[in-house]
Amino acid sequence: MRISSVLRFASLLLVLAVSACASKPQRINDVCAVFAQNDGWISSWRQEATAASRRHGIPLHVVMATIRMESGFDGRARPARKMYLGFIPGPRASSAYGYSQALDGTWLQYQRETGRHGARRSNFSDAADFVGWYHRKSVNTLGIASSDTQSLYLAYYSGHAGYARGSWRSNSNIQAYARKTAAMANNYAGQMQRCR
Repeated sequence: MRISSVLRFASLLLVLAVSACASKPQRINDVCAVFAQNDGWISSWRQEATAASRRHGIPLHVVMATIRMESGFDGRARPARKMYLGFIPGPRASSAYGYSQALDGTWLQYQRETGRHGARRSNFSDAADFVGWYHRKSVNTLGIASSDTQSLYLAYYSGHAGYARGSWRSNSNIQAYARKTAAMANNYAGQMQRCR
């Protein structure tokens, strides 16, 4: 009897562990599908992102579009490595990692300022909170409107000092990507009207 009880308990723990692991959504341009695929009884991306949105005063569709454009909802995303001679892996372009693609130093600043010392970039809830926190800092320090996805993304990509200097003005690629992020946010806002 005891062995079967232990096996049942171990099976339950395995089921809980597997259900807690979020998988990368297949239809990342449909926010309703993203939410539906990651709506478990332990964790709900919609609830977690909504909590971050409310905590920091950044619209939900802006938070979700930023994560979509940064990582494609891949919690283990990293910049590609430079390859030498076509096959020898070199360094990565930056320390960006996880859903939010936060850099090491910025993530440490987030942990210090929020007291969330156990936060992980590969955890969706933590990453959504980071995005909301960073955008709120952009609103407060740079005077960007919380609904101005394009400018918020430019500040997210360039950093607050880089945005203030206007370093993004000479980078047509990042300007185009910021416009694409704003369009994605607008699409997400419309889609959220029909999400269950």
